[in-house]
Amino acid sequence: YTKDIFTLFEEKVILAQGELISTNMVTNYLQEQGVNAILLPALEFMRTDKNSEPDPVYIKEKLAAQLEIHPDAEIYITQGFICRNAYGEIDNLQRGGSDYTASLIGAAVNASEIQIWTDIDGMHDNDPRIVDKTSPVRHLHFEEAAELAYFGAKILHPTCIQPAKYANIPVRLLNTMEPAAPGTLISNDTEKGKIKAVAAKDNITAIKIKSSRMLLAHGFLRKVFEIFESYQTSIDMICTSEVGVSVSIDNTKHLNEILDDLKKYGTVTVDKGMCIICVVGDLEWENVGFEAKALDAMRDVPVRMISFGGSNYNISFLIREEDKKKALQSLSDHLFNNK
Repeated sequence: YTKDIFTLFEEKVILAQGELISTNMVTNYLQEQGVNAILLPALEFMRTDKNSEPDPVYIKEKLAAQLEIHPDAEIYITQGFICRNAYGEIDNLQRGGSDYTASLIGAAVNASEIQIWTDIDGMHDNDPRIVDKTSPVRHLHFEEAAELAYFGAKILHPTCIQPAKYANIPVRLLNTMEPAAPGTLISNDTEKGKIKAVAAKDNITAIKIKSSRMLLAHGFLRKVFEIFESYQTSIDMICTSEVGVSVSIDNTKHLNEILDDLKKYGTVTVDKGMCIICVVGDLEWENVGFEAKALDAMRDVPVRMISFGGSNYNISFLIREEDKKKALQSLSDHLFNNK
């Protein structure tokens, strides 16, 4: 133990040791097997700026310098997640883990493809633990992947592949347990008029604020949103009418305070134990018919809210958690199994 003050800085230094030790071990093993493997120290090129965001210019320049030292290596190995901050201290990338590192490096070297290997069998058109007859999704647009990541797919953090998206570099998700499987390719290409997947997000709370004063009252929505902002609570879905607004949240840490503040502006009702079902695909509003299919699948499920038009890639339904399995199976049957 140490008698010195233990700060967040020391904690991050200790957390970095796992990556540093494991990458050294793998590099040494490969070299012993006769592979020309080179370890590129992430702390030499991976850096964040004063806003704790990756510094792409610095990363590209310093990484290029590291690669020039060893131009003939067969394999380059580096650490994921760890970096230095703007002050030179050991830090981390805060979100996305090693996937974020891979995306940043791929963009920095202008790779032809970024591969992310996991022990999960790619993205499915539905959750195979809940729904019968699911199948892997072989191709997704970056926006579709972001929607799925947010609404339940456990493979990718929504922001970790943004560098690849902006650099127009495809990302392939592959399964370490089935290395021969084609996996899921994520790119900026859209498969026109195709529904890709259905995902779910549990533990949602719906809040409705009804107020006759809202009618033609400018500034009402701003006041409502400012309440959620003041308690650092993000809104998932929103629906409005002339006399009210409904929102859904997944963070209920400050729910009581939020409700107390909202009551100043109208009558507030709360529904807990809700679930968001998200249909993902090429859902441009000109693509006639998909809404009818989705709504037809939900005809026996009570729907609290519907959100469509905020994205070209999703339509979302807010339902009770106890109806989730029924809704997912029905959507799967109507959208993928041609029932």
